[in-house]
Amino acid sequence: MSSVGFVMMCHTALDRAAQVARFWAEAGCPVVIHVDRRVKAPAYDALQSGLADLDLVSFSHRYACEWGTWSLVAATQAAATQMLARHDRVRHVYLASGSCLPLRPVAELRAYLDARPQTDFIESVTTADVGWTIGGLDEERFTLRFPFSWRKQRTLFDAYVRLQRLMKVRRRVPKGLVPHLGSQWWCLTRRTLSAILEDPDRQLFDSYFQRVWIPDESYFQTLCRQYSTTIESRSLTLSKFDFQGKPHTFYDDHLQLLRRSDCFVARKIWPRADRLYRNFLNPAAQLGERAEPNPGKIDRLFARAVERRTRGRAGLYMQSRFPVRDHENGKTCAPYSVFHGFSDLFEDFDLWLSRSIGGRVHGHLFGPERVEFAGGETVFNGALIDSAAIRDYNPKSFLTNLIWNTRGERQCFQFSPRDNQNCNWFMATDPNAQISVITGTWAIPLSKANQNFSDIRKEAARLQKIETEHLAILRSMYVKARVRIWSMAEFIENPMEALQTVIDEIRARSGRQLGAAPKMVDLTGFGQFLQNLKNQGMQPTLMGDFASGHEDQRPMQGNPARPYVVR
Repeated sequence: MSSVGFVMMCHTALDRAAQVARFWAEAGCPVVIHVDRRVKAPAYDALQSGLADLDLVSFSHRYACEWGTWSLVAATQAAATQMLARHDRVRHVYLASGSCLPLRPVAELRAYLDARPQTDFIESVTTADVGWTIGGLDEERFTLRFPFSWRKQRTLFDAYVRLQRLMKVRRRVPKGLVPHLGSQWWCLTRRTLSAILEDPDRQLFDSYFQRVWIPDESYFQTLCRQYSTTIESRSLTLSKFDFQGKPHTFYDDHLQLLRRSDCFVARKIWPRADRLYRNFLNPAAQLGERAEPNPGKIDRLFARAVERRTRGRAGLYMQSRFPVRDHENGKTCAPYSVFHGFSDLFEDFDLWLSRSIGGRVHGHLFGPERVEFAGGETVFNGALIDSAAIRDYNPKSFLTNLIWNTRGERQCFQFSPRDNQNCNWFMATDPNAQISVITGTWAIPLSKANQNFSDIRKEAARLQKIETEHLAILRSMYVKARVRIWSMAEFIENPMEALQTVIDEIRARSGRQLGAAPKMVDLTGFGQFLQNLKNQGMQPTLMGDFASGHEDQRPMQGNPARPYVVR
Protein backbone atom coordinates (compact mmCIF):
# COMPACT_ATOMS: atom_id res chain seq x y z
CA MET A 1 0.00 0.00 0.00
CA SER A 2 2.63 2.48 1.05
CA SER A 3 4.60 4.55 -1.41
CA VAL A 4 6.40 6.55 1.29
CA GLY A 5 8.39 5.48 4.35
CA PHE A 6 9.70 7.63 7.16
CA VAL A 7 13.14 7.65 8.76
CA MET A 8 13.03 9.37 12.15
CA MET A 9 16.14 10.74 13.89
CA CYS A 10 15.36 10.95 17.62
CA HIS A 11 17.30 11.97 20.69
CA THR A 12 14.82 13.64 23.03
CA ALA A 13 11.08 13.87 23.77
CA LEU A 14 10.69 10.21 22.81
CA ASP A 15 7.05 10.17 23.91
CA ARG A 16 6.21 12.70 21.20
CA ALA A 17 8.29 10.79 18.64
CA ALA A 18 6.28 7.68 19.50
CA GLN A 19 3.00 9.53 18.86
CA VAL A 20 4.15 10.66 15.42
CA ALA A 21 5.56 7.22 14.51
CA ARG A 22 2.24 5.61 15.46
CA PHE A 23 0.34 8.18 13.36
CA TRP A 24 2.38 7.31 10.27
CA ALA A 25 2.45 3.55 10.86
CA GLU A 26 -1.30 3.31 11.42
CA ALA A 27 -1.72 5.08 8.06
CA GLY A 28 0.23 2.26 6.41
CA CYS A 29 3.69 3.89 6.20
CA PRO A 30 6.81 2.04 7.34
CA VAL A 31 8.84 3.87 9.98
CA VAL A 32 12.50 3.28 10.86
CA ILE A 33 13.59 5.03 14.04
CA HIS A 34 17.14 5.91 14.95
CA VAL A 35 17.64 6.80 18.60
CA ASP A 36 20.84 8.52 19.69
CA ARG A 37 23.07 6.06 21.52
CA ARG A 38 23.48 8.55 24.36
CA VAL A 39 19.80 8.13 25.26
CA LYS A 40 19.54 6.09 28.46
CA ALA A 41 18.48 2.46 28.19
CA PRO A 42 15.23 2.81 30.21
CA ALA A 43 13.94 5.56 27.90
CA TYR A 44 14.94 3.60 24.79
CA ASP A 45 13.35 0.39 26.07
CA ALA A 46 10.15 2.27 26.90
CA LEU A 47 9.99 3.61 23.35
CA GLN A 48 10.47 0.16 21.87
CA SER A 49 7.86 -1.47 24.08
CA GLY A 50 5.38 1.34 23.43
CA LEU A 51 5.57 0.71 19.66
CA ALA A 52 6.00 -3.07 19.77
CA ASP A 53 2.44 -3.63 18.53
CA LEU A 54 3.19 -1.93 15.21
CA ASP A 55 4.78 -4.22 12.61
CA LEU A 56 5.70 -1.30 10.37
CA VAL A 57 7.91 0.31 13.04
CA SER A 58 11.52 -0.84 13.43
CA PHE A 59 14.69 0.49 15.04
CA SER A 60 18.06 0.90 13.33
CA HIS A 61 21.61 0.55 14.64
CA ARG A 62 22.32 3.36 17.11
CA TYR A 63 25.06 5.97 16.76
CA ALA A 64 26.16 8.64 19.21
CA CYS A 65 25.25 11.71 17.18
CA GLU A 66 27.05 15.01 17.58
CA TRP A 67 25.92 18.16 15.77
CA GLY A 68 28.02 19.04 12.75
CA THR A 69 29.78 15.67 12.56
CA TRP A 70 29.71 12.59 10.35
CA SER A 71 27.77 10.58 12.96
CA LEU A 72 24.48 12.11 11.77
CA VAL A 73 25.10 10.95 8.20
CA ALA A 74 26.15 7.47 9.36
CA ALA A 75 22.96 7.15 11.39
CA THR A 76 20.86 8.29 8.42
CA GLN A 77 22.63 5.82 6.12
CA ALA A 78 21.96 2.93 8.50
CA ALA A 79 18.28 3.78 8.90
CA ALA A 80 17.75 4.41 5.17
CA THR A 81 19.49 1.13 4.26
CA GLN A 82 17.19 -0.71 6.64
CA MET A 83 14.14 1.01 5.16
CA LEU A 84 15.03 0.01 1.61
CA ALA A 85 15.92 -3.55 2.58
CA ARG A 86 12.77 -4.30 4.59
CA HIS A 87 10.14 -2.41 2.62
CA ASP A 88 10.36 -2.96 -1.11
CA ARG A 89 7.07 -1.12 -1.80
CA VAL A 90 8.47 2.17 -0.55
CA ARG A 91 9.11 4.54 -3.46
CA HIS A 92 9.97 7.69 -1.46
CA VAL A 93 11.89 7.89 1.81
CA TYR A 94 11.08 10.90 3.98
CA LEU A 95 13.73 11.95 6.53
CA ALA A 96 12.29 13.55 9.67
CA SER A 97 13.36 14.29 13.21
CA GLY A 98 11.80 13.27 16.49
CA SER A 99 10.55 16.83 16.93
CA CYS A 100 8.72 16.86 13.58
CA LEU A 101 4.95 16.92 13.35
CA PRO A 102 2.80 15.97 10.33
CA LEU A 103 0.54 18.84 9.33
CA ARG A 104 -1.56 17.06 6.71
CA PRO A 105 -3.07 13.57 6.35
CA VAL A 106 -0.75 10.84 5.07
CA ALA A 107 -3.14 10.23 2.19
CA GLU A 108 -2.46 13.74 0.87
CA LEU A 109 1.30 13.25 1.06
CA ARG A 110 1.02 9.86 -0.62
CA ALA A 111 -1.09 11.28 -3.44
CA TYR A 112 1.31 14.19 -3.85
CA LEU A 113 4.32 11.87 -4.19
CA ASP A 114 2.47 9.39 -6.42
CA ALA A 115 1.89 12.25 -8.85
CA ARG A 116 5.68 12.85 -8.86
CA PRO A 117 7.16 9.32 -8.75
CA GLN A 118 10.61 10.31 -10.06
CA THR A 119 11.03 13.60 -8.18
CA ASP A 120 13.51 14.08 -5.35
CA PHE A 121 12.63 16.81 -2.89
CA ILE A 122 15.89 18.06 -1.40
CA GLU A 123 17.30 21.54 -1.02
CA SER A 124 20.53 21.44 -3.00
CA VAL A 125 22.40 24.62 -3.95
CA THR A 126 26.04 25.48 -4.51
CA THR A 127 28.00 27.46 -1.92
CA ALA A 128 27.93 30.50 -4.21
CA ASP A 129 24.12 30.52 -4.16
CA VAL A 130 23.39 29.89 -0.49
CA GLY A 131 23.12 32.84 1.90
CA TRP A 132 22.43 31.17 5.23
CA THR A 133 25.80 29.60 6.06
CA ILE A 134 27.29 30.86 9.32
CA GLY A 135 30.76 31.06 10.82
CA GLY A 136 32.49 32.30 7.67
CA LEU A 137 32.79 28.77 6.24
CA ASP A 138 31.25 28.38 2.81
CA GLU A 139 33.60 26.80 0.32
CA GLU A 140 36.14 26.12 3.07
CA ARG A 141 33.89 23.55 4.71
CA PHE A 142 34.72 21.35 1.70
CA THR A 143 38.43 22.18 1.36
CA LEU A 144 39.58 22.07 5.01
CA ARG A 145 39.48 19.26 7.57
CA PHE A 146 37.33 19.38 10.68
CA PRO A 147 38.28 16.64 13.13
CA PHE A 148 37.16 18.67 16.18
CA SER A 149 33.66 19.39 17.40
CA TRP A 150 32.54 22.98 16.81
CA ARG A 151 30.36 22.91 19.92
CA LYS A 152 32.47 20.93 22.39
CA GLN A 153 35.99 21.72 21.17
CA ARG A 154 35.57 25.24 19.87
CA THR A 155 39.09 26.40 20.77
CA LEU A 156 40.68 23.46 18.96
CA PHE A 157 38.24 23.86 16.07
CA ASP A 158 39.13 27.53 15.52
CA ALA A 159 42.85 26.98 16.05
CA TYR A 160 42.96 24.12 13.53
CA VAL A 161 41.06 26.19 10.96
CA ARG A 162 43.55 29.06 11.39
CA LEU A 163 46.47 26.65 11.09
CA GLN A 164 45.14 25.17 7.85
CA ARG A 165 44.58 28.63 6.42
CA LEU A 166 48.12 29.62 7.39
CA MET A 167 49.52 26.48 5.77
CA LYS A 168 47.23 26.98 2.75
CA VAL A 169 45.75 23.51 3.10
CA ARG A 170 43.23 22.67 0.40
CA ARG A 171 41.57 19.26 0.26
CA ARG A 172 40.83 17.83 -3.13
CA VAL A 173 37.13 17.28 -3.83
CA PRO A 174 36.53 13.78 -5.31
CA LYS A 175 36.48 13.86 -9.08
CA GLY A 176 33.08 14.58 -10.56
CA LEU A 177 31.55 16.02 -7.38
CA VAL A 178 30.30 19.59 -7.17
CA PRO A 179 29.66 20.40 -3.48
CA HIS A 180 26.10 21.44 -2.68
CA LEU A 181 24.39 22.53 0.52
CA GLY A 182 20.85 22.42 1.82
CA SER A 183 18.44 21.43 4.56
CA GLN A 184 19.05 17.98 6.02
CA TRP A 185 15.32 17.18 5.90
CA TRP A 186 14.69 15.61 2.50
CA CYS A 187 12.38 13.20 0.67
CA LEU A 188 14.29 11.07 -1.87
CA THR A 189 13.12 8.40 -4.31
CA ARG A 190 14.18 4.82 -3.81
CA ARG A 191 16.11 5.00 -7.06
CA THR A 192 18.22 7.97 -6.00
CA LEU A 193 18.72 6.88 -2.40
CA SER A 194 19.74 3.33 -3.31
CA ALA A 195 22.16 4.67 -5.93
CA ILE A 196 23.84 6.80 -3.24
CA LEU A 197 24.03 3.96 -0.73
CA GLU A 198 25.22 1.34 -3.26
CA ASP A 199 27.65 3.51 -5.20
CA PRO A 200 30.95 1.67 -5.93
CA ASP A 201 32.81 4.81 -4.85
CA ARG A 202 30.83 5.20 -1.62
CA GLN A 203 33.88 4.45 0.53
CA LEU A 204 35.78 7.28 -1.19
CA PHE A 205 32.87 9.68 -0.81
CA ASP A 206 32.29 8.72 2.82
CA SER A 207 35.97 9.18 3.62
CA TYR A 208 35.90 12.65 2.09
CA PHE A 209 32.70 13.81 3.80
CA GLN A 210 33.80 12.52 7.21
CA ARG A 211 36.03 15.58 7.49
CA VAL A 212 33.58 18.07 5.98
CA TRP A 213 31.97 20.54 8.37
CA ILE A 214 28.26 19.75 8.98
CA PRO A 215 28.16 16.90 6.43
CA ASP A 216 24.46 16.19 7.02
CA GLU A 217 23.80 19.46 5.14
CA SER A 218 25.99 18.48 2.20
CA TYR A 219 26.39 14.68 1.80
CA PHE A 220 23.01 13.73 0.28
CA GLN A 221 22.64 17.24 -1.15
CA THR A 222 25.81 16.73 -3.21
CA LEU A 223 25.47 13.06 -4.16
CA CYS A 224 21.86 13.30 -5.28
CA ARG A 225 23.10 15.53 -8.11
CA GLN A 226 25.00 12.49 -9.44
CA TYR A 227 21.98 10.24 -9.81
CA SER A 228 18.69 12.11 -9.67
CA THR A 229 16.80 12.74 -12.87
CA THR A 230 14.42 15.29 -11.37
CA ILE A 231 15.28 17.43 -8.36
CA GLU A 232 13.05 20.02 -6.78
CA SER A 233 15.46 22.03 -4.66
CA ARG A 234 13.17 22.48 -1.70
CA SER A 235 12.12 20.58 1.38
CA LEU A 236 8.60 19.37 2.06
CA THR A 237 9.30 20.04 5.74
CA LEU A 238 8.61 23.49 7.14
CA SER A 239 11.69 24.54 9.10
CA LYS A 240 12.57 28.14 9.87
CA PHE A 241 15.87 29.45 11.18
CA ASP A 242 16.81 32.65 12.95
CA PHE A 243 19.74 34.94 12.15
CA GLN A 244 22.08 32.73 14.23
CA GLY A 245 21.18 29.61 12.28
CA LYS A 246 19.10 28.18 15.13
CA PRO A 247 15.71 26.62 14.30
CA HIS A 248 12.54 28.37 15.33
CA THR A 249 10.40 26.42 17.78
CA PHE A 250 6.65 26.21 17.15
CA TYR A 251 4.23 26.47 20.06
CA ASP A 252 0.49 26.07 20.54
CA ASP A 253 -0.26 29.61 19.43
CA HIS A 254 1.27 28.81 16.02
CA LEU A 255 -1.62 26.47 15.12
CA GLN A 256 -3.21 28.67 12.45
CA LEU A 257 0.20 29.70 11.15
CA LEU A 258 1.18 26.07 10.55
CA ARG A 259 -2.10 25.32 8.83
CA ARG A 260 -1.63 28.29 6.54
CA SER A 261 1.73 26.98 5.32
CA ASP A 262 0.12 23.93 3.63
CA CYS A 263 3.36 22.01 4.30
CA PHE A 264 3.25 18.29 5.02
CA VAL A 265 5.59 18.28 8.03
CA ALA A 266 6.94 20.95 10.39
CA ARG A 267 9.83 21.12 12.77
CA LYS A 268 10.76 22.07 15.43
CA ILE A 269 7.72 21.50 17.67
CA TRP A 270 7.83 22.22 21.39
CA PRO A 271 7.36 18.88 23.20
CA ARG A 272 4.62 20.31 25.43
CA ALA A 273 2.60 21.87 22.61
CA ASP A 274 -0.40 19.68 23.45
CA ARG A 275 -2.77 21.63 21.25
CA LEU A 276 -0.62 21.15 18.14
CA TYR A 277 -0.19 17.41 18.67
CA ARG A 278 -3.88 17.00 19.52
CA ASN A 279 -5.04 18.79 16.36
CA PHE A 280 -2.60 17.52 13.78
CA LEU A 281 -2.49 13.89 14.95
CA ASN A 282 -6.27 13.62 15.03
CA PRO A 283 -7.48 12.32 11.62
CA ALA A 284 -11.02 13.50 12.34
CA ALA A 285 -9.79 17.07 12.75
CA GLN A 286 -7.92 17.15 9.44
CA LEU A 287 -9.17 19.67 6.90
CA GLY A 288 -9.89 18.95 3.28
CA GLU A 289 -7.26 18.78 0.59
CA ARG A 290 -5.17 21.89 0.45
CA ALA A 291 -2.86 23.70 -1.92
CA GLU A 292 0.74 23.15 -2.90
CA PRO A 293 3.10 23.37 0.12
CA ASN A 294 4.11 27.00 0.30
CA PRO A 295 6.13 28.06 3.35
CA GLY A 296 6.72 31.37 1.59
CA LYS A 297 3.25 32.46 2.70
CA ILE A 298 4.52 32.86 6.25
CA ASP A 299 8.03 34.04 5.40
CA ARG A 300 7.00 37.66 5.84
CA LEU A 301 5.97 36.99 9.43
CA PHE A 302 9.26 35.27 10.19
CA ALA A 303 11.19 38.08 8.53
CA ARG A 304 9.47 40.56 10.82
CA ALA A 305 10.25 38.36 13.82
CA VAL A 306 13.93 38.19 12.89
CA GLU A 307 14.03 41.95 12.38
CA ARG A 308 12.37 42.56 15.73
CA ARG A 309 14.83 40.22 17.45
CA THR A 310 17.93 41.66 15.81
CA ARG A 311 16.97 45.34 15.70
CA GLY A 312 14.42 45.61 18.47
CA ARG A 313 12.01 48.52 18.76
CA ALA A 314 13.30 52.03 18.29
CA GLY A 315 14.23 53.60 21.59
CA LEU A 316 13.50 50.51 23.72
CA TYR A 317 16.38 49.38 25.90
CA MET A 318 15.88 46.33 28.06
CA GLN A 319 17.79 43.51 29.70
CA SER A 320 16.75 40.86 27.19
CA ARG A 321 18.00 42.78 24.12
CA PHE A 322 20.34 45.64 24.93
CA PRO A 323 21.48 47.06 21.57
CA VAL A 324 25.08 47.48 20.54
CA ARG A 325 26.24 51.07 20.64
CA ASP A 326 25.69 52.90 17.34
CA HIS A 327 23.80 49.87 15.99
CA GLU A 328 20.48 50.68 17.61
CA ASN A 329 17.25 50.69 15.68
CA GLY A 330 16.85 54.34 16.58
CA LYS A 331 18.34 55.85 19.71
CA THR A 332 14.98 57.10 20.97
CA CYS A 333 11.40 56.24 20.05
CA ALA A 334 9.91 59.69 19.36
CA PRO A 335 10.87 63.28 18.54
CA TYR A 336 11.85 65.62 21.38
CA SER A 337 13.15 69.19 21.66
CA VAL A 338 16.11 70.58 23.57
CA PHE A 339 16.29 74.31 24.32
CA HIS A 340 19.84 75.26 25.16
CA GLY A 341 20.25 78.70 26.75
CA PHE A 342 16.62 79.79 26.53
CA SER A 343 15.87 79.60 30.25
CA ASP A 344 18.70 82.05 31.00
CA LEU A 345 17.46 84.59 28.46
CA PHE A 346 13.73 84.41 29.16
CA GLU A 347 11.78 84.44 32.39
CA ASP A 348 9.54 81.37 32.92
CA PHE A 349 10.35 80.13 29.44
CA ASP A 350 9.04 76.63 30.23
CA LEU A 351 5.58 78.01 31.08
CA TRP A 352 5.47 80.14 27.93
CA LEU A 353 6.55 77.23 25.74
CA SER A 354 4.00 74.92 27.34
CA ARG A 355 1.21 77.35 26.50
CA SER A 356 2.52 77.84 22.96
CA ILE A 357 2.69 74.16 22.02
CA GLY A 358 -0.11 72.92 24.25
CA GLY A 359 1.98 70.31 26.06
CA ARG A 360 4.24 69.67 29.01
CA VAL A 361 7.67 71.27 29.09
CA HIS A 362 10.35 70.25 31.54
CA GLY A 363 12.96 72.40 33.16
CA HIS A 364 16.58 71.26 33.27
CA LEU A 365 16.29 67.47 33.15
CA PHE A 366 20.06 67.24 33.50
CA GLY A 367 20.41 69.96 36.11
CA PRO A 368 23.15 69.53 38.76
CA GLU A 369 20.83 69.55 41.78
CA ARG A 370 17.82 67.53 40.64
CA VAL A 371 15.78 66.45 37.64
CA GLU A 372 13.37 69.31 36.94
CA PHE A 373 10.29 67.51 35.69
CA ALA A 374 7.38 69.54 34.33
CA GLY A 375 5.18 70.99 37.03
CA GLY A 376 7.80 70.34 39.70
CA GLU A 377 6.93 66.62 39.84
CA THR A 378 9.24 64.39 41.87
CA VAL A 379 8.11 61.15 40.15
CA PHE A 380 7.43 60.96 36.43
CA ASN A 381 6.08 58.39 33.96
CA GLY A 382 7.74 55.00 34.32
CA ALA A 383 8.66 55.60 37.96
CA LEU A 384 11.46 57.99 37.01
CA ILE A 385 12.40 60.06 40.06
CA ASP A 386 14.05 63.45 40.32
CA SER A 387 17.28 62.17 41.89
CA ALA A 388 20.30 63.60 40.08
CA ALA A 389 22.50 60.81 41.47
CA ILE A 390 20.32 58.06 40.00
CA ARG A 391 20.01 59.91 36.70
CA ASP A 392 23.77 60.41 36.46
CA TYR A 393 24.39 56.68 36.90
CA ASN A 394 23.27 56.29 33.27
CA PRO A 395 22.07 59.57 31.72
CA LYS A 396 21.48 58.05 28.28
CA SER A 397 19.18 55.38 29.66
CA PHE A 398 17.40 58.05 31.68
CA LEU A 399 16.68 60.04 28.53
CA THR A 400 15.61 57.05 26.43
CA ASN A 401 13.36 55.81 29.24
CA LEU A 402 11.71 59.21 29.57
CA ILE A 403 11.02 59.39 25.82
CA TRP A 404 9.75 55.77 25.74
CA ASN A 405 7.49 56.23 28.77
CA THR A 406 5.84 59.29 27.21
CA ARG A 407 5.21 57.95 23.71
CA GLY A 408 2.60 60.04 21.93
CA GLU A 409 3.50 63.25 23.77
CA ARG A 410 6.42 65.38 22.61
CA GLN A 411 8.95 66.09 25.33
CA CYS A 412 10.72 69.45 25.58
CA PHE A 413 13.34 70.39 28.14
CA GLN A 414 15.89 73.07 28.97
CA PHE A 415 19.65 72.65 28.79
CA SER A 416 22.74 74.69 29.65
CA PRO A 417 26.49 74.28 30.21
CA ARG A 418 25.77 73.87 33.92
CA ASP A 419 23.95 70.58 33.26
CA ASN A 420 25.31 67.05 32.95
CA GLN A 421 26.98 66.88 29.51
CA ASN A 422 27.24 63.11 29.11
CA CYS A 423 24.35 62.95 26.63
CA ASN A 424 25.71 65.57 24.23
CA TRP A 425 26.95 63.13 21.60
CA PHE A 426 23.92 60.90 22.08
CA MET A 427 21.46 63.71 21.40
CA ALA A 428 23.52 65.18 18.55
CA THR A 429 23.50 61.85 16.69
CA ASP A 430 19.81 61.14 17.38
CA PRO A 431 17.56 61.91 14.37
CA ASN A 432 14.65 62.40 16.78
CA ALA A 433 16.32 65.33 18.54
CA GLN A 434 15.57 68.97 17.76
CA ILE A 435 18.28 71.07 19.40
CA SER A 436 17.97 74.86 19.52
CA VAL A 437 20.91 76.76 20.98
CA ILE A 438 21.43 80.37 22.06
CA THR A 439 25.10 80.67 22.85
CA GLY A 440 26.52 82.74 25.67
CA THR A 441 23.34 83.14 27.74
CA TRP A 442 25.00 81.34 30.65
CA ALA A 443 26.73 84.68 31.34
CA ILE A 444 23.45 86.43 32.23
CA PRO A 445 23.03 84.81 35.68
CA LEU A 446 26.71 85.42 36.35
CA SER A 447 26.28 89.12 35.59
CA LYS A 448 23.79 89.31 38.45
CA ALA A 449 25.67 87.06 40.88
CA ASN A 450 26.79 88.49 44.21
CA GLN A 451 30.26 86.91 44.30
CA ASN A 452 33.89 87.87 44.08
CA PHE A 453 34.61 88.82 40.50
CA SER A 454 37.64 86.52 40.39
CA ASP A 455 35.34 83.58 41.16
CA ILE A 456 32.83 84.79 38.57
CA ARG A 457 35.59 85.01 35.96
CA LYS A 458 36.70 81.43 36.68
CA GLU A 459 33.14 80.18 36.44
CA ALA A 460 32.61 82.08 33.19
CA ALA A 461 35.74 80.53 31.71
CA ARG A 462 34.57 77.06 32.78
CA LEU A 463 31.10 77.45 31.30
CA GLN A 464 32.43 78.91 28.07
CA LYS A 465 34.77 75.95 27.65
CA ILE A 466 31.92 73.48 28.23
CA GLU A 467 29.65 75.25 25.77
CA THR A 468 32.42 75.48 23.17
CA GLU A 469 32.91 71.72 23.37
CA HIS A 470 29.18 71.19 23.02
CA LEU A 471 29.04 73.44 19.97
CA ALA A 472 31.91 71.51 18.38
CA ILE A 473 29.81 68.36 18.74
CA LEU A 474 26.74 70.00 17.24
CA ARG A 475 28.78 71.20 14.26
CA SER A 476 30.48 67.89 13.56
CA MET A 477 29.86 65.82 10.44
CA TYR A 478 28.23 63.06 12.50
CA VAL A 479 25.25 65.11 13.65
CA LYS A 480 21.82 63.71 12.74
CA ALA A 481 19.71 65.91 14.98
CA ARG A 482 17.90 69.01 13.72
CA VAL A 483 20.21 71.75 15.07
CA ARG A 484 19.84 75.53 15.07
CA ILE A 485 22.44 77.77 16.68
CA TRP A 486 22.18 81.51 17.34
CA SER A 487 24.58 83.71 19.21
CA MET A 488 22.92 85.72 21.96
CA ALA A 489 23.39 88.99 20.06
CA GLU A 490 21.95 87.52 16.87
CA PHE A 491 18.94 86.04 18.65
CA ILE A 492 17.82 89.16 20.53
CA GLU A 493 17.83 91.22 17.33
CA ASN A 494 14.70 89.35 16.23
CA PRO A 495 13.59 86.74 18.79
CA MET A 496 10.09 86.24 17.35
CA GLU A 497 11.36 84.99 14.00
CA ALA A 498 13.65 82.45 15.64
CA LEU A 499 11.00 81.29 18.09
CA GLN A 500 8.40 80.96 15.34
CA THR A 501 10.74 78.74 13.35
CA VAL A 502 11.33 76.40 16.27
CA ILE A 503 7.68 76.26 17.36
CA ASP A 504 6.51 75.53 13.82
CA GLU A 505 8.62 72.40 13.77
CA ILE A 506 7.14 71.19 17.04
CA ARG A 507 3.50 71.87 16.21
CA ALA A 508 3.59 71.07 12.50
CA ARG A 509 0.42 71.75 10.49
CA SER A 510 -0.93 74.31 12.92
CA GLY A 511 0.33 77.32 10.93
CA ARG A 512 -0.49 79.67 13.81
CA GLN A 513 1.60 82.77 14.40
CA LEU A 514 2.92 83.33 17.90
CA GLY A 515 0.77 85.84 19.70
CA ALA A 516 3.37 87.06 22.18
CA ALA A 517 7.03 86.56 22.91
CA PRO A 518 8.26 85.25 26.25
CA LYS A 519 9.45 87.91 28.67
CA MET A 520 13.16 88.55 28.25
CA VAL A 521 15.24 89.06 31.36
CA ASP A 522 16.58 92.52 32.20
CA LEU A 523 19.93 92.91 30.46
CA THR A 524 20.82 96.18 32.14
CA GLY A 525 24.53 96.16 32.90
CA PHE A 526 25.25 93.05 30.85
CA GLY A 527 27.45 94.88 28.35
CA GLN A 528 29.58 96.29 31.15
CA PHE A 529 29.82 92.82 32.68
CA LEU A 530 31.29 91.44 29.45
CA GLN A 531 33.77 94.29 29.33
CA ASN A 532 34.78 93.57 32.93
CA LEU A 533 35.45 89.94 32.00
CA LYS A 534 37.73 91.16 29.23
CA ASN A 535 39.44 93.55 31.58
CA GLN A 536 40.13 90.66 33.96
CA GLY A 537 41.76 88.60 31.17
CA MET A 538 38.84 86.35 30.18
CA GLN A 539 37.67 86.73 26.58
CA PRO A 540 33.90 86.05 26.15
CA THR A 541 33.43 84.86 22.58
CA LEU A 542 30.08 83.08 22.44
CA MET A 543 27.72 86.04 22.82
CA GLY A 544 28.29 87.22 19.26
CA ASP A 545 28.79 90.82 18.23
CA PHE A 546 27.46 92.09 21.52
CA ALA A 547 27.99 95.73 22.40
CA SER A 548 30.36 95.68 25.36
CA GLY A 549 31.07 98.82 27.11
CA HIS A 550 29.52 101.30 29.50
CA GLU A 551 26.29 101.49 27.44
CA ASP A 552 23.77 98.80 28.18
CA GLN A 553 22.60 96.41 25.50
CA ARG A 554 18.83 96.33 25.57
CA PRO A 555 16.60 94.03 23.56
CA MET A 556 14.96 95.66 20.59
CA GLN A 557 11.28 96.36 21.03
CA GLY A 558 8.85 95.17 18.44
CA ASN A 559 9.87 93.32 15.31
CA PRO A 560 11.65 95.58 12.81
CA ALA A 561 12.52 92.77 10.46
CA ARG A 562 9.92 91.48 8.02
CA PRO A 563 8.18 88.65 9.84
CA TYR A 564 7.85 85.30 8.13
CA VAL A 565 7.44 81.66 9.07
CA VAL A 566 9.89 78.96 8.06
CA ARG A 567 8.02 75.75 7.36
